[in-house]
Amino acid sequence: MVEARRASIGDAPELMRLRKVMLESMDDEVPDGPWIDGGIAVLRRQLGDPGDRTGVFVVDVPGGPGLAACVVGAIDQRLPNPGDPTGLRGYVYSVATDPSYRRRGFSRACMTALLQWYAQRGIAVVDLRASRDGLPLYESLGFQRTSGPIMRIHPRG
Repeated sequence: MVEARRASIGDAPELMRLRKVMLESMDDEVPDGPWIDGGIAVLRRQLGDPGDRTGVFVVDVPGGPGLAACVVGAIDQRLPNPGDPTGLRGYVYSVATDPSYRRRGFSRACMTALLQWYAQRGIAVVDLRASRDGLPLYESLGFQRTSGPIMRIHPRG
């Protein structure tokens, strides 16, 4: 059985490497750049935050250095409503497995650990955006497609 562990501050560079792997699975090419160093800084801050609003779980490369898989999720505070009386929501925003370690249950172990982390904190709703490759895993864990319309804007100052 594959075991996931909580990520530490020292995992931040590998987490960003895996984030790039995830982004490249959705696009042809993702350039390196300052976004990687910015992400490392954000992860180090979040992983060191005692407020525990970010859940990051990883599986180490078997027998070697580095990470084979990871998941990054957060808890957001929204205004409560009748179906969500606390207003606390989970959002999974990065799931990745190094191509050399796919189909071994590593992402499943990370997602299972994250979902348990959410449950321990009383989070009743968890959202994510699924890639085509990730859809079977998420459906097998109980995620369902929603009918709600999503709209987005990129405000310019």
